[in-house]
Amino acid sequence: MSELCFLSAVELSKLIHEGKISSEELVKSYIKRIEEVDKNIHAWAHFDKEALLAAAEESDNFRISGKPIGPLHGIPIGIKDIFGTDSMPTQCGTILREGVRSKEDCEVVNLLKNSGALVMGKTVTTEFAYFDPGKTSNPHDSTRTPGGSSSGSAAVVASFMAPVAIGSQTNGSVIRPASYCGVIGYKPTYGLISRHGVMKQSHLLDHVGIFSRSIEDLALVAREIIKKDLQDKSTIAYSANNIMEIVKSKPPFDPKFVFFKTSKWKNLDKESIKSFESFIKKLEANIKVIDAPAHFDKIFEYHQIIHETDMAYSFSDFYEKRKTKLGKKLVEAIERGQKYKARDYTEACENRDYFYQQFQEVFHEYHAVLSPAATGVAPKGLEYTGSPEFSTIWTYLGMPSISLPLLEGSNNLPLGVQIIGEKFDDPRLMRTASWLIKNFKKGKK
Repeated sequence: MSELCFLSAVELSKLIHEGKISSEELVKSYIKRIEEVDKNIHAWAHFDKEALLAAAEESDNFRISGKPIGPLHGIPIGIKDIFGTDSMPTQCGTILREGVRSKEDCEVVNLLKNSGALVMGKTVTTEFAYFDPGKTSNPHDSTRTPGGSSSGSAAVVASFMAPVAIGSQTNGSVIRPASYCGVIGYKPTYGLISRHGVMKQSHLLDHVGIFSRSIEDLALVAREIIKKDLQDKSTIAYSANNIMEIVKSKPPFDPKFVFFKTSKWKNLDKESIKSFESFIKKLEANIKVIDAPAHFDKIFEYHQIIHETDMAYSFSDFYEKRKTKLGKKLVEAIERGQKYKARDYTEACENRDYFYQQFQEVFHEYHAVLSPAATGVAPKGLEYTGSPEFSTIWTYLGMPSISLPLLEGSNNLPLGVQIIGEKFDDPRLMRTASWLIKNFKKGKK
């Protein structure tokens, strides 16, 4: 039943719960799809079809026994290869961890399994989730990058090799690949999803993210993994139990948006500028365009200081013992990180709250902020994973953001619109994103 791989996670969950399909049938559909397309995309770092079939059979037996099953029961999910798993390697995109397995599953994988999901395999990441690229190519054009660092996760969802996939973002590693690959990418509010058992770049900047092809699929998975975790002290108590109901509900009135032009607007290519100007015009009754305050440019410097200082610490053992085996971009970042002064790092950390408070008043009048998700369509070549600059502000501030595949740029390639919300207002942001998808499509000629 190869057609199953083209259905949404919500549809598949309903079919499994009603006993109309088995997890084994579903898994076979994905295996067939992977064998057809991954030879050109190379999105999997680890995929064992026999192990996946065995897990599907076990899942079916459990359901047939009549025991209660979770919302994701029997649904296969791709996992970025920096998330610890005890049943398959976690290699973090580097030869220095080839074949290395974690002693236990990370918290996100635990929560997914508790909800009945099957870990489908590990998706390709850039080296240590930084800028040195992996082997994955873009599903829309194999000569172009899928983005970084969650390249494999975005690609498997875009090519229907998985219904949803888990990734991570420390700068733009969910939003940018989602834009390049033409899928939905969600980076939550900082503190909603545990990073315990996930390779660490920066405790202050790392976020777990989700890739999907619909907002409802996003909500289905987010509901299961937004949990407080005592092993990740950044997480807070937050109930996501009604997230699906909120997403499906109609906003009480049409949302209003601020389209945010930072100093990076000039870095968009001409075709992308045309696409965004057309987008703004079609929704002009709901959008106000503003230029970012000049002092927001400081955020890019602050983010870099935190990011590179933390990487210098996180990867110090690999740098000191195996420097010659590390990628050039990673080595350069670590060496910059070793040189920052303590006062610069402290200033960069402490100003996060100040900048957020400066920006928070926007949400007194507007439902969400809109911005490009990337500087354009996926760049040619696989050596460069693209620029994360349109995500930097929101990652630094810990605000939730979603890349929506609404536009097309040059060569008819995907171009994402990024929607950003107030902290801890993630369910309403998803509902607003759903409204935007429906109403922008209505306005298209």
